[in-house]
Amino acid sequence: MVFGQVVIGPPGSGKTTYCNGMSQFLQLIGRKVAVINLDPANDSLPYECAVNIEDLIKLRDVMAEHSLGPNGGLVYCMDYLEKNIDWLESKLKPLLKEHYLLFDFPGQVELFFLHENAKKMIMGLIKKLDLRLTAVHLVDAHLCSDPGKYVSALLLSLSTMLHLELPHVNVLSKIDLIESYGKLAFNLDFYTDVQDLSYLQYELGQDPRSAKYRKLTKELCEVIEDYGLVNFTTLDIQDKESVGNLVKLIDKTNGYIFAGIDASAVEFSKIAVGPVDWDYFRYPFSRLAAVQEKYIKDDEDSDITRSSDTK
Repeated sequence: MVFGQVVIGPPGSGKTTYCNGMSQFLQLIGRKVAVINLDPANDSLPYECAVNIEDLIKLRDVMAEHSLGPNGGLVYCMDYLEKNIDWLESKLKPLLKEHYLLFDFPGQVELFFLHENAKKMIMGLIKKLDLRLTAVHLVDAHLCSDPGKYVSALLLSLSTMLHLELPHVNVLSKIDLIESYGKLAFNLDFYTDVQDLSYLQYELGQDPRSAKYRKLTKELCEVIEDYGLVNFTTLDIQDKESVGNLVKLIDKTNGYIFAGIDASAVEFSKIAVGPVDWDYFRYPFSRLAAVQEKYIKDDEDSDITRSSDTK
């Protein structure tokens, strides 16, 4: 079985930075990682990609040839990729034996809750190549500072979950920057747990721009609560503990923690509901010690650098 992540989210949510940081983290803990860039508009990659859609089609060429804007061009590129899925399959097959896959998708959100091309392509790969994929949906944490934008993020997350029909993890990215956008109306747990949105309706009612949409807002919040599917985990891609906690969650959703384990149904259930350290049974203690030593050295080097800067 081959495991991986489908990385999606609005423009500016940090998908490419996420793929870069996540690939480094996974390599550090002993996994071979292949990053697949499927964003034809992303021509400046901070990571080394194993497969690049620009080898098949380029957004700028599509826009020039067909007189399309960026959005129409991206839809065209996804449609073209779906029709040429054999090209992608041939590129992925050599990676299947040993690699963990990270798919870096475009930031055009309607590709993942409205159009069928991306979904058909993902489902086709899952079926033909026997992949175990989790959708990692990134949302910029600064949206929590604006109740209206936060409700929009909830609706987008819910729509994407229902449309893609994949194991799904919603992530508030750039959580380390959230304080720079001002004080939140509620504590962070309110935004991650998505429990009682009636409080949010009150906050929206205080804004004269959104007060006239109070009834619509109430109905939308009730839809979100009735489904009861959306919640968020937080991420600071530069913090090893934050990334590690997210990896544990993703490993549960795509089944990575169960791969290679010979256990009873009861033991599987305990693993599924409990806080499991995936490193514990997947790597020898000597490897874990090396990882911890690497982290400690990185922290010490950072402290030395900061100390030198202050001097």
